[in-house]
Amino acid sequence: MKKTMFVCCLLAMVSYVQAQWKPAGDKIKTVWAESLDPANVLPEYPRPQMVRGEWQNLNGLWEYAIKPKGGSEPATFDGNILVPFAVESSLSGVQKEVGADNELWYKREFTVPASWKNRQIALNFGAVDWKADVFVNDILIGSHTGGFTPFSFDITPYLKGNGKQKLVVRVWDPIEKGYQAVGKQTSHPEGIWYTAVTGIWQTVWMEPVAENHVVALKAIPDIDAGSLSVTVNTANPGKSSLVEVKLLDKGKVLATAKGIQGNELRLGVDNPVLWDVDNPYLYDLQVVVSDQGKIVDKVDSYTAFHKISTARDADGIMRMQLNNRDVFHFGPLDQGWWPDGLYTAPTDEALLYDIIKTKDWGYNMICKHVKVEPARWYYHCDREEVSWYGRICLVAIWVVTNGICMDIMVVPIRNVRNSRKLISMKNGKKLWISLSPVLR
Repeated sequence: MKKTMFVCCLLAMVSYVQAQWKPAGDKIKTVWAESLDPANVLPEYPRPQMVRGEWQNLNGLWEYAIKPKGGSEPATFDGNILVPFAVESSLSGVQKEVGADNELWYKREFTVPASWKNRQIALNFGAVDWKADVFVNDILIGSHTGGFTPFSFDITPYLKGNGKQKLVVRVWDPIEKGYQAVGKQTSHPEGIWYTAVTGIWQTVWMEPVAENHVVALKAIPDIDAGSLSVTVNTANPGKSSLVEVKLLDKGKVLATAKGIQGNELRLGVDNPVLWDVDNPYLYDLQVVVSDQGKIVDKVDSYTAFHKISTARDADGIMRMQLNNRDVFHFGPLDQGWWPDGLYTAPTDEALLYDIIKTKDWGYNMICKHVKVEPARWYYHCDREEVSWYGRICLVAIWVVTNGICMDIMVVPIRNVRNSRKLISMKNGKKLWISLSPVLR
């Protein structure tokens, strides 16, 4: 009887949520828009390069309001918005412009699971375009600028008891009237310039963490030496926490290293299987942080053994190499826009579909144009034998990166990483290309 009542209540809740949302406007929709469940939006863990077992997805229906810039929190809101789709998108259920003279307000309530008691609660944002001010229970706990970069706050001190907590996010985005990287966005879309993206456009989630938890993980393979260098950084670098890193292949431990956080740990591997465009072989990483013999944090990640370099051929022409052999990179210029979600793919299946179709058409590379994708996009590229390039334009400086899932560009991004080198081409032209991109 109780089970039947629970199922009925759950179905009623789902029906209510669906009744509160539908795609806005009459413009073209993708097939995935039809299967989008507003009660379960992008449910996949959003950070494959650093996974924790416990987390809570905050995607779904929030309240929203568009108000003149400089005001206080609205007493009443305009309606509901489906997070994490930008307010200008159809899938947000709103499809309204904001502009440089207004601010976009978000509001919702959440509860913290009782099992997370006595642990720090991290509130994570995949990306918010552009300036975000975050309030918990009417307290401004922090701000962030940057439309492509993830950010987090420790919200533990601002929680009230065990009940409902209030979360408000205020966003301002001047679009092309500001100095920030805007990619292809404009207030007046036409031709090669597209609809503006304002507000939350990647997953929002919470997770319980220890005081000294993992905040960054860098893995650099050396296929010539048969080794993997791993550096783990924690939230309290002044604390001498012990870090243990394990490299696994299909569940089998191949190598282990221990050290103090922040130090480079080296793991030796005999004859590793190399990541290649024809064989995207990935290894698992497990990272454990201990204080005085007690495990305080554990994250799962992955890596690959590969090498990206350059060498001159017999005619003296500089060639890109993968694993010490010439590889011709062939692929489309991908701008990463969706007709219904703008910056945000309707589902993870849709995100993966684009990559698989690119490979099906015979390409081995994607050039990501003036956009940084969510972390899962890079994860799918790693799994699907696709290399990628990316470029971001900021204050007339073009940065061209290349790689297989790493940390980019002008502002450090924790999802993607690589280094770069200036190459002089034979015809006298110069461009930036990356060397030694690093899988996380």
